Amino acid sequence: MQKYPVADILDVCVEAGRVMLENGAETYRVEDTLYRIAKSYNLVYINVFVVPTALILTVQGSDGQDHTELLRMTDRQTNLEKVSMVNDLSRQLAQRALPPAKVKVKLLNIKNTPRNFSRWQSNLAIALACGGFPLLFGGTYTDIIPAVVAGGLGHIVYEAVNAWTNVSFFAEMVASFFIGLLAVLFISLGFGQDINIIIIASVMSLVPGMAITNSFRDLMAGHLLAGVAVLAKALLTAGAIGIGIAMVLTFL
Repeated sequence: MQKYPVADILDVCVEAGRVMLENGAETYRVEDTLYRIAKSYNLVYINVFVVPTALILTVQGSDGQDHTELLRMTDRQTNLEKVSMVNDLSRQLAQRALPPAKVKVKLLNIKNTPRNFSRWQSNLAIALACGGFPLLFGGTYTDIIPAVVAGGLGHIVYEAVNAWTNVSFFAEMVASFFIGLLAVLFISLGFGQDINIIIIASVMSLVPGMAITNSFRDLMAGHLLAGVAVLAKALLTAGAIGIGIAMVLTFL
């Protein structure tokens, strides 16, 4: 097997980890993928440490020297298709190691892969999903339209405020406050019957379900630091939603 510079291999591993973390991969999955990629290039003493905001990779080259790279993460979103594509690439490398330059091009293509759905299509799907929760929570058909409108517009407000401030806690609080106002408006106009069900159904677009799931998966896998960090983020989101709704209900 052809030998490649350790620095180039580390760059490949870190870039793969970046794409996975940016798109909502669990920390244990990122660690396993980076380990497999480094192993495919015959590196030894591979140590990978991943938390939601950073990753550290240390390997030992054929010269016996340790090499380390650290990546600090700031942006996160959810696109499991890209996570799956990086996993598939790691399996290809396990069968036949490619030159790091070619792998970097593949990772760049994965990173730049456009979403299958536009933002408006995603917001429409979110709104329609919120419309299904009133019946699930024991509401009536008259609560569906208010939940669809409040949930969809609330998520649009969240995206706008988050893009403006880059503070997700504040964006979630403002969005939930806006959802609460819309629910009160609908009830006052005679649309809908149960304001509590409308609010609960509408804020489901903000509930961090995936973060909660990933946190428990990491905790069960023994990744205590990552699991607690993700769970803390989920609890902060829940607190922001609660504060926003409480501010509305306080003035009723």
